[in-house]
Amino acid sequence: MKSFFLAFMVLFLLTGCSERPKTTPAKKDKSLISLVNPFIGTGGHGHTYPGAAMPFGMMQLSPDTRLEGWDGASGYHYSDDYIYGFSHTHLSGTGVSDYCDILLMPTNEVVSNNGSDGKKGYRSKFSHDNEKAEPGYYQVHLADTDINVELTVSERSGVHKYQFPTAKNQIIVLDLEHRDQLLGSKIKQTSRTEITGYRHSKSWASNQKLFYYIKFSHPVSVDLIARKQQLTHKKAVFQFDNPKNEPVYVKIGISAVDEAGAKKNMETEIGDKTFDEVKENAQTVWENQLEKIIIETKNQDRKINFYTALYHTMIVPNLYQDVDGRYRGMDLKIHTTKDFDYYTVFSLWDTYRAAHPLYTLIERERTTDFINTLIAKYDEGGILPMWDLSANYTGTMIGYHAVPVIADAYLKGIRGFDADKAFKAMKHSANQNHRGLETYKAFGFIPVEEEGESVSKTLEYAYDDWTIAKMAHALENVEDFEIFMKRAQNYKNVFDPETKFMRGRFKNTWFAPFDPYEVNFNYTEANAWQYSFSVPQDISGFIELLGGKEVLEAQLDSLFNAKTSTSGRDMVDITGLIGQYAHGNEPSHHIAYLYNFVNKPYKTQEKVHQILTELYKNQPDGIAGNEDCGQMSAWYVFSSMGFYPVTPGSNQYIIGTPLFEKATINLENGKNFTIKAFDLSDDNKYIDHVRLNGRKLHQSYIASEDILSGGTLEFYMTDSPSDWGSDDDDVPTTSIDYFKIVPAPFIAKGDIAFKGETEVVLENAQKETDIFYTLNDSIYIKYEAPFIISETSTLNVYSEKDDERSATITTDFYKIDPNRTIVLKTNYAKQYSAGGTNALIDGLKGSKDFRGGAWQGYEGEDVIAIVDLSEIQTIQSVAVNFLQDQRSFIFYPTEVLCYVSADNQNFQLISKQSINAINRSDEVKVKTMTFDVHDKNAKYVKVVAKKLSRLPKWHAGYKTKGKSWIFVDEIEIQSSAGNLEKTVANNKET
Repeated sequence: MKSFFLAFMVLFLLTGCSERPKTTPAKKDKSLISLVNPFIGTGGHGHTYPGAAMPFGMMQLSPDTRLEGWDGASGYHYSDDYIYGFSHTHLSGTGVSDYCDILLMPTNEVVSNNGSDGKKGYRSKFSHDNEKAEPGYYQVHLADTDINVELTVSERSGVHKYQFPTAKNQIIVLDLEHRDQLLGSKIKQTSRTEITGYRHSKSWASNQKLFYYIKFSHPVSVDLIARKQQLTHKKAVFQFDNPKNEPVYVKIGISAVDEAGAKKNMETEIGDKTFDEVKENAQTVWENQLEKIIIETKNQDRKINFYTALYHTMIVPNLYQDVDGRYRGMDLKIHTTKDFDYYTVFSLWDTYRAAHPLYTLIERERTTDFINTLIAKYDEGGILPMWDLSANYTGTMIGYHAVPVIADAYLKGIRGFDADKAFKAMKHSANQNHRGLETYKAFGFIPVEEEGESVSKTLEYAYDDWTIAKMAHALENVEDFEIFMKRAQNYKNVFDPETKFMRGRFKNTWFAPFDPYEVNFNYTEANAWQYSFSVPQDISGFIELLGGKEVLEAQLDSLFNAKTSTSGRDMVDITGLIGQYAHGNEPSHHIAYLYNFVNKPYKTQEKVHQILTELYKNQPDGIAGNEDCGQMSAWYVFSSMGFYPVTPGSNQYIIGTPLFEKATINLENGKNFTIKAFDLSDDNKYIDHVRLNGRKLHQSYIASEDILSGGTLEFYMTDSPSDWGSDDDDVPTTSIDYFKIVPAPFIAKGDIAFKGETEVVLENAQKETDIFYTLNDSIYIKYEAPFIISETSTLNVYSEKDDERSATITTDFYKIDPNRTIVLKTNYAKQYSAGGTNALIDGLKGSKDFRGGAWQGYEGEDVIAIVDLSEIQTIQSVAVNFLQDQRSFIFYPTEVLCYVSADNQNFQLISKQSINAINRSDEVKVKTMTFDVHDKNAKYVKVVAKKLSRLPKWHAGYKTKGKSWIFVDEIEIQSSAGNLEKTVANNKET
């Protein structure tokens, strides 16, 4: 009987398993290119363009509706009414206006002015009702001229199709002055149907070279050219002989190498092909490209959101190589390679997080080309790029994020590059002495006074260093593994255990006053809320610093439930706010997934579903922030399938919640990985349980091998939180278990500049760590209790635990003349307090970097300060220091006045000095205004600095009515008693 029962149970289980529906790959039910809406992101602050492009192609042929400004970064904004023309290079979702090269515009009048000045011009009104965009194709009707325009492309070439209303006045304008600063140009007519030339320009890319070859389908009127073009090489107007009013086709090739390369690109890719043939080929390529991931869902808008997001991840980086293998390198020289395709536009601070990890799954061959490109750029320019554009280092953003891109690919089995050389290049980036790296290497953090955005840079460098350590481990390089694993823990040095936030360290104190909502220059495009979770490489260590998983969970809850407003500096990139979670900017992108690490995956499921459904929409403003070259879309692609790479360089994808009933990743190795969600709905966003290849998966993560090997991931959904993935054994971990460092101690209490005396309290972010200190180079003693400093002194401190010692940090303390006080009659900006009211008499001087913490800043305010000397003294001179950094809106005052008084009521004007503050300068300068007081007796000195009433017309902030800033640091008063309001440290040259 017992044997019969067991046999029955086995049969029942086998039958049950066989009856469970087998998960088959997802299938498309219509053309995928029809599900792409290129207008998503062209409104709001998405900064995308709607024109024609090929996957990762060199040419982006798109309309230009905006000539400048942040929301004109891509050249097109959905809210605009006019089209200026159609140019051939565009950036997708960036924050800086560049590209938009070689503008062509059909019109019916001989005019070279674009019309932006309100005068007669070639621009035309258009309506979105008569506009269409698809992958590889764009069409619009120009309302003012009744001309229909169609555009399509190949990789390096494109075709314009213009249908004029009549055979008369068929005119095309070529404008090489369009958009950024023109450095050089050429327009040469080589036949009645051919034009060749180049455009060299300066903007974000400071030395951009682009060559072109144009072939018209109809002959140009030679007489009109001779009369109107005048060989200015900047603009040309062409009229055509077309008596039958056939469509006018313009075929164009571009090259970064030379005019011959542009011609060969066009002839090789397009040649005699018709417009329709080029379009059909482009859309066939796109259809195949989009088939890399197939989804099934009944929600049409979400399907469009997905394929538009996938499309946006596939248009950047851009091919930067001619058909013959030639390209322009970072040294601006011409190189040749046929071993790999060479690319440009690597927005690495954004794309290392999700876009490049996506490519390691669906673009493994192209990822090999990307990495070979990065190595080639290292050879040509001497360093791996951070943000390269058209053979230029732009110097934009922070970190050295080519490093995690290389490491993540190598650790996921991509091997088509020289790993040893790549590793050498990675270490080279990490061992520079620029952008705060010198102090980062010396102290384990970047002091506020040494470098702007010090907190963000410290955190990003630490993560990058971890990926170098991982690469070193894979290459069996023991020495570098230890060095960089230690550096990967430097995040501990900017963690404040009292507030639980990552904070700036100013002269080894915490930068104050502190407000986690405040946007200031300690962080990159963010505040303390958004950057304080940026430890993806050691989440376990971060949890330990915080004080446990419950603390991290509470911090996450507070983040998402915080008020949505920020304070301090206006930062347009902080968008898509849920509390202080800012999905519109990259530092927040991994945060919702951190609940998995504290045994609460259901909270990840809630937040991810909210972001997917509320912050991505099928409309022009359907992206919550700058698209950023595919990163915003890559987040959606990953998260909608149900998982996300929280830590590129690790083997884990952290599970969130799926948005679609089924999705299949078609891998380059011929296998596929299918995700299936049962009982899925907006209410059923919670996971009841998961099966991986038929077996129950208890962990709330999967490995890259699980995907690359092919298989199935099945989600069984429910309408309420479950305990799935919440056991300690099921929680993902990223932890640094080797070579634990000791954080450097900090001054928890004590005034760097003080009157009388100051009590000093030392602490360490890590518990049970000994601290040692010395004053004025005496013997180091163990810190046991607070101590008093009453004179100008130098303090040295370090920490030690288990024979591991931190860096030694030196801080100079300054004693302020106790008899002098200051009253400020106007308010300084809180984020530029320089330490508070006494900042102008504390003896600390600012450097040329206004972000260093020693300058006191006033926005749109005069500076009025009165110094009380406590008694009448004979005053010889008064000196005041001001900063100029016009790019950052910081101008010298227009006028500075100096007064003295015996009673603080009746002030005598000693002198006033005027400054030509609007004189344009790109140079950062410090100016000392000195007033000879001629031995007048006074108790009070008043200094008044007059603000610039309005930014000059040439300044970027003029049109937006931005306010100028005055930055002031010290009021130095020389009296008969020899009281110069400064200390020895002030003798440092600025």
